[in-house]
Amino acid sequence: MDRIDSLLLTRLQKDASVSVGDLADQVGVSKSACWRRIQKLEESGVIRGRVTLLDPVALGLTLTVFVSVRTNQHNLEWATQFREVVEEIPGVMEVHRLGGDVDYLIKAVVPDMPGYDALYQQLIKADLFDVTASFVMETIKQTSELPLN
Repeated sequence: MDRIDSLLLTRLQKDASVSVGDLADQVGVSKSACWRRIQKLEESGVIRGRVTLLDPVALGLTLTVFVSVRTNQHNLEWATQFREVVEEIPGVMEVHRLGGDVDYLIKAVVPDMPGYDALYQQLIKADLFDVTASFVMETIKQTSELPLN
C-alpha cells in the first residue's frame, strides 16, 4: 500500500459514495488507475465493504447499551451457542471476546428500557454467569474512520 492507496482509503472512509472520477481527481490519478486500485484493495480484503451509516436516534433507537458478560463455561459448545444467540438478536451491533475480568462486551442499540429488557431476555438464552449493562448518556466521539498514516 502506497501514498495513493492511503489517500484513496482516507477519502473513501469519509464518503464511500464519491464517484471514481471525483476520487481520481482528488488523489491525482487517472479514473482507470483509481478503479484498479480500489478493486485491488477490495480483493486483498483491505476494503471489506461499503455501507450507508444511519442515525439510530432518527430511527427511534435512542438507547445505546454496552453489556458486559462473564461466563463460567469456557468451552467450544458454550461459545458456539453464545455466538448463535447474539447473531440472532436485532440491535446487537458489536460483540467482542475480551481478556481480563469480562469475557465478552456487547454493544447494542434499542429504542428504550423495555427494548433493552427484550434484548436481555434473548441474551440470557446463552446461559450466562453474569451480565452487567452500562447505558450511554452522551456520545462524545464516534467514528468509523481508521487512522491511516
